[in-house]
Amino acid sequence: MELEFFGAAGEVTGSCHIVRAADRQLLLDCGMIQGGRDAQARNRMAFPFNAQALDAVVLSHAHLDHCGRLPLLVQRGFRGPIYTNRACRDLLPVLLKDSAKLAERDAERRNRQRDGGDEDIEPLYTVADVEKTLELVRPFAYDEKHTLFPGITARVRDAGHILGSSSIELWVEEASVRRKLLFSGDLGQYESPILLDPHEFHSADVVLMESTYGNRLHRDRDATEVELGEILMAAWRDGGNVVIPAFAIGRSQELLYLFAKHFKDWRMQRWRIFLDSPMAIEASEIYWRHEDRYDEEARHLRAGFGTMPPLPNLVLARTADDSKAINAMRRGAIIIAGSGMCTGGRILHHLKREAGRRECQIVFTGFQAPGTLGRAIVDRSEKIRIHGQQIEFAAQVHTLGGLSAHGDQHDLLRWYGSMAERPPVYLVHGERESAEALAVELRKIGATVTVSEPGLKVELANLPSRAGQDAVD
Repeated sequence: MELEFFGAAGEVTGSCHIVRAADRQLLLDCGMIQGGRDAQARNRMAFPFNAQALDAVVLSHAHLDHCGRLPLLVQRGFRGPIYTNRACRDLLPVLLKDSAKLAERDAERRNRQRDGGDEDIEPLYTVADVEKTLELVRPFAYDEKHTLFPGITARVRDAGHILGSSSIELWVEEASVRRKLLFSGDLGQYESPILLDPHEFHSADVVLMESTYGNRLHRDRDATEVELGEILMAAWRDGGNVVIPAFAIGRSQELLYLFAKHFKDWRMQRWRIFLDSPMAIEASEIYWRHEDRYDEEARHLRAGFGTMPPLPNLVLARTADDSKAINAMRRGAIIIAGSGMCTGGRILHHLKREAGRRECQIVFTGFQAPGTLGRAIVDRSEKIRIHGQQIEFAAQVHTLGGLSAHGDQHDLLRWYGSMAERPPVYLVHGERESAEALAVELRKIGATVTVSEPGLKVELANLPSRAGQDAVD
């Protein structure tokens, strides 16, 4: 019985961990590495394990930093099942096909620019690889135990992060030794719009826990909504546009929800709202179909909406021409586009046009990884470079931490604190400073904490059993 860490250990992206038990090897997530100049090269490197030897993948959710290298895994020989919940299953094609298309276009562009003697650059993976990957997905319901293999049982619970996000419980048995492993996945905030709160657990023998915001406290949710309304009021007064780099899954849907909820008091009717992302449009339609994952307020509001949030001034920019048409608007436009960290996509075209305008408001609603353009903007760099063009930065920048899809330090401590026996914790998915800060707070409430590093191995059988009857039932 062994747990080994590979990705998102000492950093935020690239989630990837292996559990070896009952003569099987299970991979928890297979995420893409994002941010930093070497991210592309790191994603192309050989996996530090044999893809063909894996028996299954258990996937926490559909963000690329958790699922983005699954097609690469298949390309390199993996043929086992990919287990996840049904909402995640529905979102996977949206994310992975978009990722493949971007990779194919990038390879095509670089091949046009290369010297004649160089070898052709291949995309990280193709749409064909994605199709093969999707054939391996085996969805199951939330809150029900499923036997994956003799001696290995799994259950997924809502993590409250995005639609289809899961915390994963694994019960493993080998030579009459039983242990329960709990992987938090990415945890959302409590009482956030649309989604259910993260499920709270009572027991585990060992916990893999995210630490993205382990050293921060988000602004109060109600205060954040007030702040967003004030930003829109100021933007209208200043006569510019509002540009929102947003992840296609999660924040885009939450923003539309808030605009509909506050349509009258924020005077939203005077704006034109552009959802400039085919992926976000498709994801929004999937969100709409999974009302079983909504919280009570969202279910109530949805019953009154009848269709997607009733924004009569919402423009769905599906095509490139639709996106280019937005350029004609010098004021009065709210533009929601990806990618959320400004690493690619249509948001770059809007930022190139708007970032040098003082009347423009740029609003970030999620984490910006080091090395990304989004991080440079949040850090108020005087100059930024987009598509080879240097831009003197002049726009106003706002970071709405209260809208983050990740829970803050208090949320993380609340989630872990529901386990009375205080199982040992291995922190993942966080920059070292954030993880170390969370470790200090967890130790104050009685936890034994390790900040994970790539290659760290944990012998599960050597850990004391704390899950009690739950390890069996």
